[in-house]
Amino acid sequence: MKVIIIGGGTGGMCLAHGLRRAGIDVAVHERDRTRTSGLHGYRVGISPNGARALKACLDPALFATFVATTAAPYDTLAMVTERYRTLLTMSFDDLPHTSGDPEDSEHNVSRMTLRQVLFTGMEDVITFDRRFTHYSQHPDGRVTAHFDDGSSDTGDLLVGADGAGSPVRRQYLPHATHTETGLVGIGGKTLLTERTETLLPEPVRNGFGMYFDRRGQFGITHVMRMPWGSRNDEGLTEWPGLRFDNTTDHVSWAITTSRSLAPPDVLDRTDADLVTLAGELSAGWDPRWLELIATSDPGAAVALGIRTADPVPAWTPSTVTMLGDAIHTMTPGRGAGANTALRDARELRDRLVRVRDGELGLLEAVGEYEDLMRRYSSLAVRESLEFMNDNGTARRPVIGPLSVLAQRTGMRLVDRIPPAKRRMARGFQKVRDSELVRGPAAT
Repeated sequence: MKVIIIGGGTGGMCLAHGLRRAGIDVAVHERDRTRTSGLHGYRVGISPNGARALKACLDPALFATFVATTAAPYDTLAMVTERYRTLLTMSFDDLPHTSGDPEDSEHNVSRMTLRQVLFTGMEDVITFDRRFTHYSQHPDGRVTAHFDDGSSDTGDLLVGADGAGSPVRRQYLPHATHTETGLVGIGGKTLLTERTETLLPEPVRNGFGMYFDRRGQFGITHVMRMPWGSRNDEGLTEWPGLRFDNTTDHVSWAITTSRSLAPPDVLDRTDADLVTLAGELSAGWDPRWLELIATSDPGAAVALGIRTADPVPAWTPSTVTMLGDAIHTMTPGRGAGANTALRDARELRDRLVRVRDGELGLLEAVGEYEDLMRRYSSLAVRESLEFMNDNGTARRPVIGPLSVLAQRTGMRLVDRIPPAKRRMARGFQKVRDSELVRGPAAT
């Protein structure tokens, strides 16, 4: 059996590792020109769902490298107003965990560092600068992937792990559509120094900040303190991926706003123009926030429209399947996108191992994976969208001020009632750790 994976992102590479360790032939085709190309975001939270998938699929030594390359863990999650007035604080110790083991914990990760971990040892599996155009399925059950340079690759199963704009999905499930949320996000990063640290509210200088303004806009900051120089005893200086990774200590920031408040060309803006726009949208925020934005790296600024996948009726399994954003794009509201892709990789790997062992036919295995994936991913998509709707009051200008007032009052009340705070903490985790909940996500 040979598996062809289109896309060398988090889910695709996790699957590739799992298959290779299981002795299954696998080839990954990635559109980026080199292993260091692209921004690929700045920070991602790997939840217990994601960590368990990585532990299951990676070689133990490489999983240890993943753990060793994560940024310093957070102390606090704080929700504040745009003027830095505290609404609610929550210790990360309040978040439920099943144990203290690395696979049952939250990890604060640089996307580029994770990318280099997942590329490690896979040089003979992945081909860069390979843009997928279409596939063809053959009477003998095999499938061929075609690329824009005229090359092709034939195998027994094609996996689309090629992101929200997936060409695989467009051909295979053309009726699988996305809905625009009416929101747009602008993000960037600022070098972490003694000065920039003072530009953050005190509770989030070692944590995660969420900012809510009176117009219904929503901001976030993540403080990323990387391990370089402090964990040499864990062999990081010998890790070959280190020479491809340029991640330094930084503050990752973003602001989400309504399309109605942003200029029509927001998604076309880049570099300094985008940084300037982020500052303009933040007019009236605390001067320290404005300085944090103004001193950020212009070349690292990005803008994206926030979309969510529409429900898709079950389809007949075949020799083509998908994982991650290619099939269940979700808003960043719950931070579940990458973790759901990692779970996809683990679930699909497990079933392909059973094909290898003669316990399942290939189409039976694909169908079993897709049935389960549709159930837990639909929960993650729904929860992520509900979070963005709850905090996207800028899309509702008539009731927006009342919603903001109610939101702030509710947060302050929760902050004063420990049982309510614990329930909120559990709610944050329910799509991030499927072993904490019952129902489809725990199946």
